[in-house]
Amino acid sequence: MAKISKKRKEALAKVDKDKLYSLSEASSLVKDITYTKFDASIDLDIKLGVDPRQANQMVRGVASLPHGTGKNVRVLVMCTPDKEEEAKAAGADHVGLDEYIEKIQGGWTDVDVIITQPSVMGKLGRLGRILGPRNLMPNPKSGTVTMEVGKAVTEVKAGKIDFKVDKTGIIHSSVGKVSFEADKIKDNAQEFIHTLHRLKPSAAKGTYFQSITLSSTMSPGIKIDVNSVEGI
Repeated sequence: MAKISKKRKEALAKVDKDKLYSLSEASSLVKDITYTKFDASIDLDIKLGVDPRQANQMVRGVASLPHGTGKNVRVLVMCTPDKEEEAKAAGADHVGLDEYIEKIQGGWTDVDVIITQPSVMGKLGRLGRILGPRNLMPNPKSGTVTMEVGKAVTEVKAGKIDFKVDKTGIIHSSVGKVSFEADKIKDNAQEFIHTLHRLKPSAAKGTYFQSITLSSTMSPGIKIDVNSVEGI
């Protein structure tokens, strides 16, 4: 059995695994149980009462976190030449088309988000096997296939995130960094949960939010009382 470090023991001792914490309590506690030397990510893991195998119970969308993710999001815009300056002015890290198609075919995927235009999607079809498994394929539903590439870049850089329920009915998402104030972690988490609440499929039966857990990189998970989340 692997040896548990002293700091891990301290973190585990501060979390009551049988308790449901309020979102406010969890947002403060997660900072207190994080001992990494780097600015760890704060993550939400939410188990939904849906069957993702059914098309009418798929949960996918975007959320705009009020305080951003704290992460420097690397954006590639694949567009026609007339849109390149717009993308660059908005802060895109990489801009181009054919040369990036070749790079991706060669295995390059060193970006977090890819934004493109409707007219270019036909060229990107051949990249599906590479981009799909990495959740990088642009999608109109997430706002990454648009004529307003500059606006899309600005929104992504400001904290707009794309999410999708996995095959087990769980949604994982980063909602900030440990360096954030507790109130900002709470605000971001609450906005994300509200977004999921608005996207509840009409076909979903029973309890929708089955469990919500907040954690940081390498910290224990903190179980959250769903009823403590305002507005749902």
